[in-house]
Amino acid sequence: MLPWRQKARENSGSFTTCYLKIIQGKFWEFHDLLFENYNRINDQKIQDIALAVGLNQEEYEKMKKDPAIQGKVRQDLSDGRRAGVRGTPTVFINGRRLRDRSLKGFQEVIDKQLEKLGKTATKPSS
Repeated sequence: MLPWRQKARENSGSFTTCYLKIIQGKFWEFHDLLFENYNRINDQKIQDIALAVGLNQEEYEKMKKDPAIQGKVRQDLSDGRRAGVRGTPTVFINGRRLRDRSLKGFQEVIDKQLEKLGKTATKPSS
């Protein structure tokens, strides 16, 4: 198994917690703390973050076992793998994965997409 796949499986708790936070209306607060601590993520850190943003512990434990939430997590992981997601961030423009995430890479792909539509990019005024 590739290391990133193992890490995704190990961190599926963070995805589950994310869904729980969305349901409880605190997604962005949870999101920000999760990304601030991306290099220290483990089950305990996820639980600490969830508690820090005010997640109801009883509800968390109950919902964590909810088959509908677990099914959504599995589906999202599967969809991501099928789409070519290899990590965070992964950027898609009109359904195509952007490999070169530099400014030039964005410009080239966007210009190509605009060209397909018969349009051209407008330069911002300075």
